[in-house]
Amino acid sequence: MKNVWRSSIIFTAISFLTSLIFYLFQMSVSRQFHNAPGEFGLMNNTITFIGFLSLPLAIATQAVTHYIARFHFDGDDVRLHGLLAGCRKFLFQITVVGSIIAVVLVRPVGVFFHISRTSLTLIALVCVLGGLWASYVTALCQGLGWFKRLALIGLLGATARVLFGWPTTHFHPVADWGVLASVAMLLPNLILFLWRKEFPRRTEVAVSPWTSEFVQFLIVSAAYVIGWNLFYQGDNLVAQRYFSEVDRDTYSVAEKLAVALPTAVGPLLIVLFTHRSSRRQDDARLEQLKLAGLYAVGLVSGAVCLFLLRNFCVHLLNPKTPEAAAMIGRLSLTMVFVGLMQLLGTWSLASRWMKISLLYGVLGLGYWLALFWHGKTPAALLQIMPVAAGIAFGVMFSVWFIAMRQNKSIEQS
Repeated sequence: MKNVWRSSIIFTAISFLTSLIFYLFQMSVSRQFHNAPGEFGLMNNTITFIGFLSLPLAIATQAVTHYIARFHFDGDDVRLHGLLAGCRKFLFQITVVGSIIAVVLVRPVGVFFHISRTSLTLIALVCVLGGLWASYVTALCQGLGWFKRLALIGLLGATARVLFGWPTTHFHPVADWGVLASVAMLLPNLILFLWRKEFPRRTEVAVSPWTSEFVQFLIVSAAYVIGWNLFYQGDNLVAQRYFSEVDRDTYSVAEKLAVALPTAVGPLLIVLFTHRSSRRQDDARLEQLKLAGLYAVGLVSGAVCLFLLRNFCVHLLNPKTPEAAAMIGRLSLTMVFVGLMQLLGTWSLASRWMKISLLYGVLGLGYWLALFWHGKTPAALLQIMPVAAGIAFGVMFSVWFIAMRQNKSIEQS
């Protein structure tokens, strides 16, 4: 666990620096778009749209990460090597299927959410297809515990995004170039070739991951990943669907600042998930709870600081949208609930508490539907978000707490 804490702190620190570079990108681009109303919001909402098109890859990565970590930390090298070979094939198959789905759905779904510019839909497809290598890198690094290397790749990716996005949007201030910067940030994943000698040795026989347990976990991972995306990014799709261009820009500024709260401490959950995925997950439960507590304290402390500095932060990100400061309070409260739910969902998924993980996905869907039906203006959306997120957190915490007590009782008996 000493190594877990060291990895957590280093990973979080580097990831925090990566987040600062990401917001440097947002600051520079928002100023480039000052004479193009709606382009800043369109850029961020299109990036969110790309994330939803990439869900098949995200689901597969979550499931593969769990199984790689399970056998890696248990010292089952033979099973690990064969599983890595089988998972490479599995990830490729999922990518092909996900790409076909993206090609079919990108146009009609884009039109529904008012992302009807042909160039943007084509760029979205490129980003989805480029996610193949990035997803494999993420699964491999997390599963093998290479957190510092994963953080380095993220840092280089954020830097590449700024170096590409700032000059291109300066000469062409349209959302297309800002979104295309997401493709440039995938290139640093190629650095994994430098560590190819440290990969687990190849095996002549690939172990298929398609066991009944893996299929079950894949389904539950799908619920978790979909729920996570709906909680974090679903409001952007609602804004893109209903808001005016000016309202989209204003809301996007406030939303990016609020989402920074769980993002800043999110690396702690990645480490927690990887280590709790081991079959000896309860051996260090007290230390894992401390790690979860550190995440919660960081999340709440960040929300308080953001609320107190809301005017400064909004001006720093985009001085053309001072109205965004009034949105920070409700959005910050929403993100605290959302971040705490992700903590409970991550714990449940790593613990293989299948019903609770499925509940997390159901709550995410219910949350998004509430926003979609009632959040047709910024005021209406901001009114319902903290209420819906608070109710969902209350339900999630209740069932998680009961499961924790039952699990502790079983251990004692």
